[in-house]
Amino acid sequence: MSVLHALDAYYRRLDERGEVAAPGWSPEKFGWCIVLDPAGQVVDVQDLRDVSGKKPAPKQYRVPASFPRPGTTPRAFFLWDNTKFSLGVTRTEEKNKWQYTNVHWNAFRSLHIDRLFDSNDVGLTSLRRFIEGWRPEYFGRSPFHTDMLDANVMFRLDGDLCFLHERAAAKALIEAEDPQEPLAAVSCLVTGEVGPPARLHPTIKGVEGAQSSGAVLVSFNDPAFRSYGKEQGENAPTTEGAAFRYGAVLNHLLTRDGPNRLKRPVGDATVVFWADASNAAAENAADALFAQWLDSDVSDEDQALKMRQQLEAVAKGKPLGDLHADIVYGTRFHVLGLSPNASRLSVRFWMTDTLDAFAQRLAYHHRDLAIEPLPRGWGAAPSVNRLLVNTTALQREYKNIPPLLAGEMMRAVLTGGRYPFSLFSAALIRLRAGDDPASGWHAAVIRAVLVRLGRRNPELPEQGETPMSLKRDHANAGYQLGRLFAVYELAQRAALGRVNASIRDRYFAAASATPASVFPLVVRGAQNHLAKVRKNRPGWAALIERELEEINGRFDPRPEGTLPRSLRLQDQGEFVVGYYHQRSAKLSSDKGEIISSDDLNETTGNHEAE
Repeated sequence: MSVLHALDAYYRRLDERGEVAAPGWSPEKFGWCIVLDPAGQVVDVQDLRDVSGKKPAPKQYRVPASFPRPGTTPRAFFLWDNTKFSLGVTRTEEKNKWQYTNVHWNAFRSLHIDRLFDSNDVGLTSLRRFIEGWRPEYFGRSPFHTDMLDANVMFRLDGDLCFLHERAAAKALIEAEDPQEPLAAVSCLVTGEVGPPARLHPTIKGVEGAQSSGAVLVSFNDPAFRSYGKEQGENAPTTEGAAFRYGAVLNHLLTRDGPNRLKRPVGDATVVFWADASNAAAENAADALFAQWLDSDVSDEDQALKMRQQLEAVAKGKPLGDLHADIVYGTRFHVLGLSPNASRLSVRFWMTDTLDAFAQRLAYHHRDLAIEPLPRGWGAAPSVNRLLVNTTALQREYKNIPPLLAGEMMRAVLTGGRYPFSLFSAALIRLRAGDDPASGWHAAVIRAVLVRLGRRNPELPEQGETPMSLKRDHANAGYQLGRLFAVYELAQRAALGRVNASIRDRYFAAASATPASVFPLVVRGAQNHLAKVRKNRPGWAALIERELEEINGRFDPRPEGTLPRSLRLQDQGEFVVGYYHQRSAKLSSDKGEIISSDDLNETTGNHEAE
């Protein structure tokens, strides 16, 4: 099923329930309403903004439909518009200053004087009289103020509870609006219906990073994009009805803080999702569960435990319907990621399957990410965003997540395929740049990439793959070298405590790539550290030396030396995992001696991103 076909079908279901705008209408954000008396005089300016948050925010209303406004000739919206059109003023770079926009104001004025000329409705007549008497210079008078600049403005007759565009006479005008000269009928590529094609496709608003005025998903505005001399929408025939439906429902899905949208973009992709279910309750339950599992960063311990248990149950094959009675088995589900591309939108990823299939793949994803002990601040099941910001982003800032990597990662999670190897490389690069390998985040991601890379079926575990917890006999040189490095670091911290630059700070990156040239330096320093530990804490020294002996015994003597000169990239990942496992382990003896990294003073390090 194509993106547009799925959106068209979703619109039809929502339309039956009255949850989306009808043709000729669109949801828009408004901050202000000008209240008029029957003579067209301004009575008041009503603040429509939501003031429940830290700062006032515009609220959404259904108004006569907006449309794309390309080119240089301004086109006004009917019965509402921003102040550039509706009042003829716009904000300047200088604070609390404005300038006049006579060309845009004249477009708004001409449209409404022409459309409202024969109207006998008192509300529409008051608007026409206001427009006939308005001058942009009047904006400096009360009750107008600079907070209104560039915001959308609508109108209301004093004493009415409804806005002007909600009056019966206004609705009749909107429904009777004369369309542009129709093009020859075409067979719609979305629905198969025959009808006039949409010359311009609808504007989509709400995609992070796109133009605030909106961007289009389908457009042909350059000769290079056209075929056989066809203009604009004729290149991909879509009827006006189908174009309206997919645009209206996509804008509905993209509503900020709505139930069908992830709160934070994944890379540069704004993610929306929706279910195809038999009733609204089943759809809402499916949407809520998917949002909770995909954006799974929960801080409450009880909720985290419940989510972890549910994911484990699904990974073992338990149907979602057994966990949530409202969810119907076999419910189809769609996930769409949209990225900004100047005045257009790009589809970063598009996936469709049953909700049970997506849930099982999410459960497999968190199973493959599992590592013991859990990394710092891990929670129940970290979202893709938190994984990437803690392992690949410069300065752990979400804006620095590589956008292409984010899209590939989300695709791998939801399809159950292999993780992108660029994720593995990016995590190693961040470790070499100074990220803390002891945090566990990089080790978890690197292990997940390695286990899926080595499987014939990415979803089925196999023998011999990179272990989840410490495995002393794991037959990989990189893993054992990582363990060895962690023990030498333990010796340093046991001898010196907190230091400004540990061997991890100095040698970790080089030791994981060229161990034969770096480990001799590490061993030389460790001899001094062990001598000091033997003097002060002989029990600890015995534990450390026992661990060193066990690990060194796993390397086969060779003529060219016991340690390899270099490690393959995958083995460098094993080094990171082995280091994390060994560093987190507690060493103990029969005499009650115990030593672990947690018992010693930590060197300075990074913390995970929230």
